[in-house]
Amino acid sequence: HSECIVELVNEGVLDPIGNHQEQWRFSGPSLQRAHAAMRLERDLGLNLAGIALALDLIEELEGLRQRLYRLETDE
Repeated sequence: HSECIVELVNEGVLDPIGNHQEQWRFSGPSLQRAHAAMRLERDLGLNLAGIALALDLIEELEGLRQRLYRLETDE
């Protein structure tokens, strides 16, 4: 629903390309983030602020795992 997308953009969960709502386009990673946001709301009942926090923490954790993997494989 477009209302949901607007709320996700307003909360900072999604970062659209384009200046006006009618022109908004989303990258592949943004679409993945939107799907993850919908799952968090559906499965855990999180509100928008909780979704934004959870997605940021998940992405940070993934980044740390990738960094650790690179450090372990460089030895």
